[in-house]
Amino acid sequence: MTAAALLAVALVFDLVLGEPPNAMHPVVWMGRLIGFLERHAPRWELVYGAFIALFVPTLFAAGAWSLRFLPVTVYWVLAAPLLKSTFALRALGRAAGAVRDAVAAEKLDAARAALRSLCSRDAHSLDATLVVAATVESVAENASDSFVAPLFYYALFGLPGAMAYRAINTADAMIGYHGRYERLGKAAARLDDLANFIPARLTALLLLIAGAAARLRVREGWRIFRRDGGVTESPNAGRPMAMMAGLLGVQLEKVGHYRLGDAHAVLDVSHIDRAWRAVVIAATLAAIGAMVARAV
Repeated sequence: MTAAALLAVALVFDLVLGEPPNAMHPVVWMGRLIGFLERHAPRWELVYGAFIALFVPTLFAAGAWSLRFLPVTVYWVLAAPLLKSTFALRALGRAAGAVRDAVAAEKLDAARAALRSLCSRDAHSLDATLVVAATVESVAENASDSFVAPLFYYALFGLPGAMAYRAINTADAMIGYHGRYERLGKAAARLDDLANFIPARLTALLLLIAGAAARLRVREGWRIFRRDGGVTESPNAGRPMAMMAGLLGVQLEKVGHYRLGDAHAVLDVSHIDRAWRAVVIAATLAAIGAMVARAV
C-alpha cells in the first residue's frame, strides 16, 4: 500500500479511536526522554539544550525510518499508529467542546479547568469572554501545531519527517520558554520556530479558504492576518490566530500580551463552534493535500 493510504488509515485511527493510552503513546515517550535529559542537564545548558533539541527528533526519526526494513504487514501495524500519534484533530475538537459546554452551562471554574487541555495559560482569573477568546486562539494555533504541521512534514519526508516534527514541538512545549529554561530551551524554541514557519502560514491560508466555504468574513480575515499576524511574541502562533480573529469578526486578547482583530461582534460560545468548523474544513484540505503529495 502507498504512503497516501498509510495517512488515510492514520486519519481513521484519529477520528475513530482518538489518543492511545499514555503507556503506548510515542509523544509521551518523547516527553519522558526529554524530561530525563533535562533532569541531568550539566552547567553548560546552552550547548546541552542544543543537543536535546537535535538528538530527540533525530532518534525518533531514525526509529521511524528503520521500520522500512520490517515485513510489510509488520510495518503497517506499527507505522499507522505511529503516524496517528503525530497529530490529534479529534482530541483538539473534544478539548474545545469541553470548554464550550462548560461556558454555556455557566460553570466558569470548569471551563477554566478544561482550558488547560488546550493551552498553558493561567486561567484562574479569566472571565467567560477571555476563556472563549483563549479557546478560539488555541483552536486556531493548534490547527497548525497539532495537525497541519505534522502532515506537512509527512508530505515532504514521510513518517520520519512527521515524527521529527512532533519531537521538535514536544521539546519546545517542555523546555522552550523563558525563565527557568531560558538557556536550556533556547535551541528547542528556535528550532520549533523554524519548523513551524511555513506550516503556520499555510494553516492561515487554509483557514482563509475554509472561511470562504463557511461564509465567514474572508476580507476581514485577510486584513487582520496582515495587520496582526506578527504582534505575538511567537513568530508563528499569531498567523492562524489573527486569521481566525478576522474571519469571526472578533477581538482575541491575551491580557498584557496582545490583541488580535477588531470587535465587530461580542465573543460568545458560538464562536468556538464557528472556529472549529473552519478548522475542520482546513484540516480536511490539509489531509487531501498531504495524501496527494504522497501519492505522486
